[in-house]
Amino acid sequence: MSYPSRTTTKRALAGERGIRRGMSMQAATADAVAELLDAISQDHMEMILLFCSPQYDVPVMLAEIARHAPGVPILGCTTAGEITPIGYRQGTVTGLSLSATHFAASVRLIEPTSSFEITDGPAVTQALTAEHNAYRRRLHAPNTFALLINDGLSMREEIIVSALRDGLGEIPLIGGSAGDNLAFRETSVFLDGRVLTNASLLVLVSTDLAFRVFQTQHFKPLDQKMVITRADPSRRLVMEINAEPAADEYARLIGLDRAELTPLIFAAYPLVVKAGGRHYVRAIQRVDDDGLHFFCAIDEGIVLSVAESGDLRANLVSLFDGLRQELGGIEAVIGFDCVLRYVEMEQRQMLSDVSRIMAQNNVIGFNTYGEQFGMMHMSQTFTGIALGPG
Repeated sequence: MSYPSRTTTKRALAGERGIRRGMSMQAATADAVAELLDAISQDHMEMILLFCSPQYDVPVMLAEIARHAPGVPILGCTTAGEITPIGYRQGTVTGLSLSATHFAASVRLIEPTSSFEITDGPAVTQALTAEHNAYRRRLHAPNTFALLINDGLSMREEIIVSALRDGLGEIPLIGGSAGDNLAFRETSVFLDGRVLTNASLLVLVSTDLAFRVFQTQHFKPLDQKMVITRADPSRRLVMEINAEPAADEYARLIGLDRAELTPLIFAAYPLVVKAGGRHYVRAIQRVDDDGLHFFCAIDEGIVLSVAESGDLRANLVSLFDGLRQELGGIEAVIGFDCVLRYVEMEQRQMLSDVSRIMAQNNVIGFNTYGEQFGMMHMSQTFTGIALGPG
């Protein structure tokens, strides 16, 4: 769906390029909405993008925002942690608004993802791109990017991006999968008051601002290699590695006992697969009696390597320095950061430092159950889009 320009009674803040960022740590939903809207409301809002802790009553929050900003599309998801204007936080709501002066947005809901197949993709992308191409003409020389927000427990991300690949053409795509604070029970996406599981949102955004999409990670493969010898790809479940019980063999290769396997260990000792000359993390989500559950697609015969962590802080500083130089500054970053990176930052006592880096570079986003970059679904990475002055 596309939306015309909208107005609110809030005064736009001077000196910003159509982007307002905000957050709230208030426990009461009404108080949180008031504080958030005080920060992000502006004239002619095109869209509100919201990242919300599952501890909130999300339907009530969406209804309250809609009451104060009638006609403005509100979309987003639940999280495993939020990236706010003051850095990483847990149990908050954060988000941004985009002004119709500099942005045009069109949205499609993909539902249900459980029955969505590759052959369904062209109908979605053709309808959305045709609608958006007509709508975005009101902007001067607009460039377009795509956001994809998925149900983080659907295990359908690879199917969805494969289905969307041809229809999006050269439009760069980034995004992330919704979280639920590592409970792994229910994650939600939302659009205009509807709170949905088993669903994805595809958003086309055109803007006269400059932008760059990015993806970064900080791991290097080690010599220890392993072969997946029994797996259930539909469940992203690995039962055997090197013909041994998967959890036992993984623990042995990293010098631990199976009983010691926790999210802290998965963050510290990720597995990587080599594809197209690059290594991509295949992060472990959890362990149970069935074996190792992964955040991304996995299959029998894949060769994995244990990886070691590099300097996460230096990696981010280098990333943002490069983006700032390319764009002439950073107005805002919409960021999707794997929850296992947050776990690693906590474990290594660098969370405060990295929070400052995120805040200094105007990042708004959330900790995910998987990230999207181009036509790949991955994990234990930081992906996003940086918007410059134009």
